Amino acid sequence: MQQLEFNGEEILIRERIEGASRRGYSFLKRTIDIFCSLIGLVVLSPILLAVAIAIKLESKGPTIFSQERIGKGGRRFKIYKFRSMVVNAEELKEKLSGKNEMSGPMFKMKEDPRVTKVGKFIRKTSIDEFPQLFNILKGEMSLVGPRPSLPKEVMNFDDWMLKRLEVKPGLTCYWQVSGRNDIDFEDWMRLDVKYVKERNTLIDIKLIFKTFFILFGDEHAR
Repeated sequence: MQQLEFNGEEILIRERIEGASRRGYSFLKRTIDIFCSLIGLVVLSPILLAVAIAIKLESKGPTIFSQERIGKGGRRFKIYKFRSMVVNAEELKEKLSGKNEMSGPMFKMKEDPRVTKVGKFIRKTSIDEFPQLFNILKGEMSLVGPRPSLPKEVMNFDDWMLKRLEVKPGLTCYWQVSGRNDIDFEDWMRLDVKYVKERNTLIDIKLIFKTFFILFGDEHAR
């Protein structure tokens, strides 16, 4: 009986230590998110302005594209991106559904005719994702985490894939630094679940640096 009580106390102590460690990690992660997103917006402001002007000059429509996505715990939020497609892209998507090159519920097409000329450049360089720094400041996203999915995509997830919703979605994760165009849907989801299970500050910092180098064309960063 005494042994059982001791084991129960030991488990409780371990849970308290793990909980404190997780809270410390979450606080540090949020601090890094706020600091880096603020610095990023200031440093990148000339690029953001230039891209906004280029989008406006090339085609009609808003500069910023917003779309409902699923965040931590299934909460919905509006994600911000530079518009890289024609205004009626969602309508045209239905006509292109048969040309989807990604397995699973997500739509990916390398030569998507909906993408504008400016859109091709900002997608290749990931500049289209920069407005999500505002999502990070608002606390809806993090620098590191699984990419936020559409509600209809999440509805088609297998149960084990839902674990990725235990954390805030992010700008980058394992998928982005592992040759994302060559990874199928299920492997992508496995990488996201792997991050959720293993996440810590060191992994986050490594993924941020790897993503930075990939943006500047260093393939070895993968």
